[in-house]
Amino acid sequence: MRRVSATLVALLCLAWAVPVLAQQAFPKPKEYRIERGMPKQAEACIQCHRQETPGIFTDWAMSRHASANITCLDCHQAQETDKDVSQAHAKYYDRKDLPFGSREYYIPVAAAVSPKDCSRCHPDESAQYAKSKHANTIEIMWKIDPWLNKGMNSEEERKAGCYVCHGTILKTDKDGNLDRATWPNVGVGRLNLDGSLGSCTSCHTRHRFSVMEARKPEACGQCHLGPDHPQIEIYMESKHGDIYTAFKDTYNWNTAGGAWTPGTDYRAPTCAACHMSGSGKVMGTHDVTERLSWETQAPLTVRPSDFAAFPAKTDWKAERDKMKAVCLQCHAKSWTDGHYEAFDKVVQEYNEVYYKPAKAKFDELVQKGLVSTEKYFDEEIEVEFYELWHHEGRRARMGAMMMAPDYSWWHGFYECKKRYNKFMEMADHLLSTGTKAYIYPNYPGMGGSTEKPPQIFNKKP
Repeated sequence: MRRVSATLVALLCLAWAVPVLAQQAFPKPKEYRIERGMPKQAEACIQCHRQETPGIFTDWAMSRHASANITCLDCHQAQETDKDVSQAHAKYYDRKDLPFGSREYYIPVAAAVSPKDCSRCHPDESAQYAKSKHANTIEIMWKIDPWLNKGMNSEEERKAGCYVCHGTILKTDKDGNLDRATWPNVGVGRLNLDGSLGSCTSCHTRHRFSVMEARKPEACGQCHLGPDHPQIEIYMESKHGDIYTAFKDTYNWNTAGGAWTPGTDYRAPTCAACHMSGSGKVMGTHDVTERLSWETQAPLTVRPSDFAAFPAKTDWKAERDKMKAVCLQCHAKSWTDGHYEAFDKVVQEYNEVYYKPAKAKFDELVQKGLVSTEKYFDEEIEVEFYELWHHEGRRARMGAMMMAPDYSWWHGFYECKKRYNKFMEMADHLLSTGTKAYIYPNYPGMGGSTEKPPQIFNKKP
C-alpha cells in the first residue's frame, strides 16, 4: 500500500512539473537552410554582371555569400513601392538587344543596399550598428562642426571631403534615380532612402564583404587619419602596430565572427580587435560607442554619456571594464590598470591646463565683441583656438590612449604649447588694446548650406 501511495505521489509531482517546464522560456533553435537552386531572375543578374561588370561578379564569386548561395537578389531585391527602387535598372528589361532584356526576368532592385537590407540576415549586427556613433555621425558632425554650421566651405568641398566618410543624405532625382549630388557614397553615417542609417560597405567593401578586410587596421584608416584624428598613424607607431606589421602574414583573418581569438588567431590586436571583436568573455559588437570611457573627439574631454552631440546610453565604468578585459587577454592587471591611470592624468592635463583656460579667454573675447560670431575661421584667432582642441588636443589624448608617444608629445602636447601660447598672446593683445580681431575680407570656398538636415533633425524627439 505504501508503495502504491509513493508511486501515486511521484506521478502527481511529475504531472505538476510538466506544465512548469513547458512554461520555461528556452532559446528558440535556429534554422539553417541553404537553397541549392536559384530563381531564373537571380541567374540572369549573375550572368549579366559577369559580362558587363566582371569585377563585381568576381568579387561576389569569391565571397562567403556566394558559398552560401546568397545572390544579388538577396541583397538588392526591393518592393516596387520602395523609394529606393532603381528606375534606370528597370529599363534594362525592355531592351531586346540584351540577353536578359525581357520582362520575365524583371525584379525591382535597389542600387544602394542599406543596413536595413543587411538586417535580413544580420539582425544583431544591424541593431548594434544603428546605436553607434558611426551610424549617427551626420548628426554629430552638424552639432559640433563650424565649417558646416557657418557655411565656411562649399557643397563641392563637402561632397569631396566631409561626406565621403560621414555620409550623404541619399535622394532621388526627377526621374526616380539616385541624385548624383548625393551618390555615389558609402559614408559610415549615410541616411538611406529606407530611413536606415549607415553603409556596411564602409568597412566590408562590396562585393566581397570580407571579414578579413574589416579586421585589418587599413579598413579603419580610410577615415581615421590625418591631422585631426590620426588613429591609423598612431596605431602604426604603437607596439601593437609594430607587431601587426611584422606578423600580419601569420594572422588567421578568416576565423568566424565571435571566434577570433588573441594569442591563437593574432598576436597583437587591430582596431577591430579592441573596439568590436569578441575577446575572452567580452561579446563582439558593431557599436563602436561601447568600450569607451572618455570622449576624446570632444573639445573638452567628457564621459561618453556627457557628450552633448551624441550622449551614449552607456555606463563608462562598465565599458572601461569591457575594454580592460580585452587588454587582459595579453597584459597583466597591473599593466592594464597603470595604463588607464596614466591616460586619465593626460585627460586631466589637457582639460585643465590647455582647453579650459583657452575656452574662457575665447568666451571673453566674444563677450566683449572683439571676435565676431557671424562667421568662423575668417579671423586668425578662431583658427588658433579651433586647432588647439581639434588637432593638437585630439592627437595628445588619442596618442596617449593608443600608446603612441610621438603623437602624444611631439604631435600633441608640444604643439598644444605652441598653439596655446600664440592664442593667448593674440587674445591678451586684443583685450588690452580693445582691438577687434582682423577679419579676412575675401574668405574662399564658402556657400555651403547652413540648414541642419531636416531628415536627420526633424525626426528627433
